[in-house]
Amino acid sequence: MEILYRDRDIAVVVKPVGALSERDGNKVSVPLLLEEALGGKPDIRSVHRLDKNVGGVMVWALSARAATKLTEDVKNGKVVKEYAAVVKGVPDPEEGEMLDLLYHDPSKNKTFVVKRERRGVRDARLAYRVVSVKDGLSLVRVRLFTGRTHQIRVQFASRSLPLVGDGRYGDRGGGDKPMLFSFRLSFEHPVTGKPLSFTALPDFSEVGFGREEAEKIVSE
Repeated sequence: MEILYRDRDIAVVVKPVGALSERDGNKVSVPLLLEEALGGKPDIRSVHRLDKNVGGVMVWALSARAATKLTEDVKNGKVVKEYAAVVKGVPDPEEGEMLDLLYHDPSKNKTFVVKRERRGVRDARLAYRVVSVKDGLSLVRVRLFTGRTHQIRVQFASRSLPLVGDGRYGDRGGGDKPMLFSFRLSFEHPVTGKPLSFTALPDFSEVGFGREEAEKIVSE
């Protein structure tokens, strides 16, 4: 696991696909990988999540004061999360916003777009822009404004634009490895207040989008 930055209060890492965001016994997780990399058992605290089969940039608190502030900033939308995704089809328009009401069913671990507000329903908003189109697939840059469970996956799928490899949300090719990557995380340091931004290149070469497209999506 690549560590992009570390000080006494935070660690910024590139989460590998397949690693859990939270500790679960001896299963491969970011906390266990961080413990191994940092040579001990630091006070590792989670402040946000990525799905198991989604990789990308994450920040972890290494102190109580950092955890409190980062958790508050995530909740208030002060942590900017940007993703790259590959979807089936071409969004129309090729740049815009998606606004929905989402309901997450914990028993099925699945999120649904609904039409009416009721208990458990939360608003969801993202902005997107198509960066490249190949063979009926679109490489899309996404900015999250809310952080709902499976938000990007279900919002695109509800518009008949499922993420490639996401059988749970409509890719008829099946699979449980959605082409989704958290390529940039921007936030203020929870103790010093210094603006920070960290970037990692997505790798979607297996579906036709190589390094050139990856560099394009992070540079714009």
